[in-house]
Amino acid sequence: MVAPRRHTASLSELPEPEHVDLAETLRRSVRSLAEAFRPDGLNIGMNLGAAAGAGVVDHLHWHVVPRWAGDTNFMAAVAEVRVMPQHLLETYDRLRAAFDWLE
Repeated sequence: MVAPRRHTASLSELPEPEHVDLAETLRRSVRSLAEAFRPDGLNIGMNLGAAAGAGVVDHLHWHVVPRWAGDTNFMAAVAEVRVMPQHLLETYDRLRAAFDWLE
């Protein structure tokens, strides 16, 4: 997930410097996930507003989901089903190293 530090629900009213920072963080996150997991593709999405599926109405964020050919579609991202091909601690270790640039 890529999110601004301050809570806001309006992407269109986000000040330009914050939007530029978020866009750069999103770009670097995509690169980090690609290097860490070597997925076949990525889904990037945002839900703005309750009608669009936003779980927290006064907050915006991008979902970045690595995808592989033949995977189980969005089950692990949106359904009540969890598919775990890797232990969470192993995933954490790979992500922690890939996102060292955030410090």
